Amino acid sequence: MNGNWTLAKIGFGAVGLLGLALFGLFLVACGPSPTPVPTSPPCPTAAPCPTQAPVEVPKPAVEVPFEARWAASGHADAQAEAFTHWDEATPKEIPVACAKCHSTPGYLDFLGADGSAAGKVDQAAPVGTVITCVACHNDVTARLTSVVFPSGAEIHNLGPEARCMECHQGRASTPTVNQAIADAGLTDDDTVSDKLGFTNIHYFAAAATQYGTLVQGGYQYPGKSYDAKAAHVAGFDTCVGCHDPHTLEVRVEACATCHQGVTTAEDLAKIRMEGSNVDYDGDGNLDEGIADEIAGLQELLYQAIRAYASEVAKTPIVYNPQAYPYFFADANGNGALDEGETAYKAWTGRLLKAAYNYQVSVKDPGAFAHGGKYVIELLYDSIESLNAKISTPIDLSQAHRIDAGHFAGSQEAFRHWDEEGEVPGACARCHTGVGLPLFLKEGVNISEPPANGLLCSTCHNDLTTFTRYEVKSVKFPSGATVDSGNPDMNLCLTCHQGRESTVSVNSAIKGLDDDTVSDQLRFRNIHYFAAGATLFGNQVQGAYQYTGQEYLGRFAHVSGVDTCMACHRTHGLTVRVSTCGNCHTGVKSPEDLEKIRMSPTDYDGDGDTAEGLAGEVETYREKLYAALRDYAQNVIGTAIVYNPEAYPYFFTDANGNGVADEGETAYATWTPRLLRAAYNYQYVVKDPGAFAHNGKYILQVLYDTLTDLGQKVSVDMTGMVRP
Repeated sequence: MNGNWTLAKIGFGAVGLLGLALFGLFLVACGPSPTPVPTSPPCPTAAPCPTQAPVEVPKPAVEVPFEARWAASGHADAQAEAFTHWDEATPKEIPVACAKCHSTPGYLDFLGADGSAAGKVDQAAPVGTVITCVACHNDVTARLTSVVFPSGAEIHNLGPEARCMECHQGRASTPTVNQAIADAGLTDDDTVSDKLGFTNIHYFAAAATQYGTLVQGGYQYPGKSYDAKAAHVAGFDTCVGCHDPHTLEVRVEACATCHQGVTTAEDLAKIRMEGSNVDYDGDGNLDEGIADEIAGLQELLYQAIRAYASEVAKTPIVYNPQAYPYFFADANGNGALDEGETAYKAWTGRLLKAAYNYQVSVKDPGAFAHGGKYVIELLYDSIESLNAKISTPIDLSQAHRIDAGHFAGSQEAFRHWDEEGEVPGACARCHTGVGLPLFLKEGVNISEPPANGLLCSTCHNDLTTFTRYEVKSVKFPSGATVDSGNPDMNLCLTCHQGRESTVSVNSAIKGLDDDTVSDQLRFRNIHYFAAGATLFGNQVQGAYQYTGQEYLGRFAHVSGVDTCMACHRTHGLTVRVSTCGNCHTGVKSPEDLEKIRMSPTDYDGDGDTAEGLAGEVETYREKLYAALRDYAQNVIGTAIVYNPEAYPYFFTDANGNGVADEGETAYATWTPRLLRAAYNYQYVVKDPGAFAHNGKYILQVLYDTLTDLGQKVSVDMTGMVRP
């Protein structure tokens, strides 16, 4: 590393002794002055003033705050390798690349607190220092509010934790690894290069783990999305909130407030919250802590690394966490580092990326708490990458990369606003962990920082008893207010209601001719998983309901299985399939739910009365897409294509190939008739459980949409029946 390296930014939470020197003041007094005598005869020569012993002034007792606590910490351990590594070096000094975090003079140099330029270490530091008080307590750290990471990303608006993050951020990142591969001239991920060496994250890079994709401390694979800053409750989401800044120990007693059974630091590794209801390492154990899930994935990744090294790089590899440079050529293939075995040199790009992530996970022993889900994603993706090249891929069929939707911080629902840096007030209610509580209390939302998924405190108003916010009624986008009869269900409906309705669509098309293109129109999006709107049907008019038609209201299901929580697991969000199976014979898996039908009517007219209601809905949906494309092409004169994964979903199909290709722009030639049809099509797509939430209501809506389009294009509705 050169002197311009400014990347590792985690200030030290502990402080050392101030070098205070006290000087005593000694007052020397002569005795009383002699009594004056006449000047004649001459006064005899006075005898010398006797010497008086100095008056001893007691030195005040000076206590350095938290000195004893600091003295027992790792930051004060003068015998630790972190501070003695260079004692026998020539010259005997701590190099510029290391001085920042391994000495107090180096840290002050980096800060510019010694009068030098800030943001770099100008000169090597003397050996023999630790991290003392002045390292963290000085005029510069008092004003420190942002930190730059090795990736170049800068995190702003920090508090005292900025001092910690200056060093506990590691020394490498995704860009570092990519640059090493580029410098080696590699264009093929599986070509061995003698110009490539191991890239090391360094040690205790807790801040990099905590901030995840925002700083890219791990190697992030292209095309994958990753968790951002680990979400935790307010007050326990910073270095100094969880660690004593002087002893560095975790505030275990504070953890125990919410995490029952935690009495020691070792107990922290056993923690697993309700938001982690998937088996990450695929071992079938959903009771083990997140630390063990990470350990399980580490074992799988190490197996994949060794297999790849032998099969593809053609040189067996072995890892030793205590010996630099950690990865060695396993000359005798015994899986252990033996004397004489040398540094691994048969690196490929693919192997380096995976080995780097393995080291990232090992060198932050608190990763399970700092950013466990981010590390799980890194390990999973590394295994998946190596699997593409080894003869016997690691079985990931039972493993999981991410959580259920509410806690899947890596997904678009929470990462959409990372570039802007804030979630708008219109979205914050359902896309941040703090938006819903604010809405329930104040009835409004304001912009919030991007979230990493929902929090326990999003739905629970007390984290010791885990009671939930009580919601008495819910107002839907149509203006209708409903009470499900269950406050907990009302809590779910506050978000799962969509953002549009018949009312908003009618407002948009008011006064316009059904088949005339208007530049006043744009696509109206119901938004996602509007299950509540589907469930209540005509009562809230979430789908577009055509004038003059009658529609079903709330779907009536058997008592006890007619709420969100009765049918879905509250945290895992999966359907309680076993409950469904009590009445619906043969239902044993989520896929079996789509086979359920209670009516003998052949709604879609395809002659199949054995298919589930989901199949009936699917036929309607297919017919609708064909009809709206026909209408766009032959009535409006501008072909349309739909992409469920790309906003704003409907695009101009410039080349007419039925695919939304790169460069094809948002559809802009809307008529009211096409807008209504596209709105209902999107409605059904974005509630994948619509067949169960209120299937017959959905069929009514789709039937009427087809009928409406059928006034202008040919729609074969032979045999179709409107419920």
